[in-house]
Amino acid sequence: MSRHASEERRWWQDAVIYQVYPRSFADGDGDGVGDLAGLLARLPYIASLGVDGIWITPFQPSPQVDQGYDVSDYCGVDPLFGTMQQFDDLLAAAHALGLRILLDVVPNHCSSEHPLFRAAVAAGPGSPERKMFHFEDWPDRDTPPNNWQSVFGGRAWSRVDPSSETDTQWYLHLFSPEQPDWNWRNPAVGDYFEGVLRFWFDKGVDGLRVDVAHSLVKAEGLPDAASTTTVTDGLRSNAQVSDQEEVHEVYRRWRRVAASYSPERVLVGEVNLEPARAARYTRHDELHQAFAYAFVKLGWDAVGTELEAGRREHGASPTWALENHDVVRSATRFGGGERGALRARAGLLAILGLPGGAYIYQGQELTLPEVDVPLEARVDPMWTRGGVSRDGARVPLPWTVAPDNAFGFSPSGAAAPWLPAPAEWGSRSVEAHQHDGGSTLHLVIAALQLRKQLFEKEVLLSDDGGTWRVEDGGLLVCERNDQFLVAVAMGDAPVRLPAGDVVLSSSPLSAEGLLPPDAAAWVLRG
Repeated sequence: MSRHASEERRWWQDAVIYQVYPRSFADGDGDGVGDLAGLLARLPYIASLGVDGIWITPFQPSPQVDQGYDVSDYCGVDPLFGTMQQFDDLLAAAHALGLRILLDVVPNHCSSEHPLFRAAVAAGPGSPERKMFHFEDWPDRDTPPNNWQSVFGGRAWSRVDPSSETDTQWYLHLFSPEQPDWNWRNPAVGDYFEGVLRFWFDKGVDGLRVDVAHSLVKAEGLPDAASTTTVTDGLRSNAQVSDQEEVHEVYRRWRRVAASYSPERVLVGEVNLEPARAARYTRHDELHQAFAYAFVKLGWDAVGTELEAGRREHGASPTWALENHDVVRSATRFGGGERGALRARAGLLAILGLPGGAYIYQGQELTLPEVDVPLEARVDPMWTRGGVSRDGARVPLPWTVAPDNAFGFSPSGAAAPWLPAPAEWGSRSVEAHQHDGGSTLHLVIAALQLRKQLFEKEVLLSDDGGTWRVEDGGLLVCERNDQFLVAVAMGDAPVRLPAGDVVLSSSPLSAEGLLPPDAAAWVLRG
């Protein structure tokens, strides 16, 4: 195989992917909700950043209880977002711009409106239809089959029909009651999802991001969990629903499906496990990549970052991110205000220089902070059931300085946006950044241009390993190879950088050549 062909096959190893949360990206039809038409119109903006592809969160048919992660048809397009023809046009346009497309697949659970779940409810206890899900006999009307708790708060079981005298079964839902869990111990579920994968791969989709990838298979016999704390801890507190050995057979099958296409389709997992366990999901015959999940939630701490990054044990190349639609935006998480924004800017530059791939969440290139969405406007089911809101990271993207049409999010005369934007949103907009040469947007564009140049000159390679250390003054250093390093000043005073030429920094160096606090730099040596 030629080197070019080999690199094409492994493009994902060092790709930079832009995450689009479609309902908050751009509204094309004026209903106040972002859609495929809006995304298609804004594709040139994404391409102008210099990223390699786009990850689009769910736009399939859904009652939208969990903003699309409750899927009722895995092979369609929700009218809220458009039509299948619009998706086909979007895919073709993205490929024409050199952008690959990754879609979200949600295999742990579906919507209670999914035809197969509705058929299971109708079929009754003991039926083959119910074996597609986790229905359990339990005569006690008030006590569920075990003590498992929902990630969104409350118990993870609901009665099929609390008023029925004959159907006393409960069904499992690790998230909301409207999101029943599939029974992955039933081979029919695996067959069904192979069809889902092939549907999108046949269309030319380049890969999939796998939601809750580690929790598909539940422990045999559904025993009680040792802990019942879940809302802020995800699924990690319940070993009975996480990291069961049989889940690896699911991804071996999926990898064979992905490898049957040319070019090979890519599988990226959301694997919320300790690094040593997460590494097992990226063995040569399973997922291609898994997010450095704990890294996504890091605070501003040199030692903690070194430990979390240094513990990466994945067989595949690392996949770095500091933001997504489920976590507090880094500008707020890193302290808020001007200092939080500086840190978020530095963190973004840092992950773009680390070995492996990187993900940018829409608006991260604008250093958007978390929004304190008014209580009456919040719609996140995690908020309504568990008191934790993710709405603040999902406020529609500001495109223009002027507030008209929700800061350019919607066309003229549109309905109010599905989540309200703060009054100062225009000063953080794409337009404002485009007119400021020192903005984070311009920094990202410069970083991605330089990144490509360094790969072309073979200063950076896809298989760079990277070693980590913390130097005096809280200087975090990732030495990618003997020619390139990333440094982040995480202390309270300016610090001297390792010897070399600073080719890019998130903040200007001092007159003495020191890197100021809350800044990052790329250094070339030799």
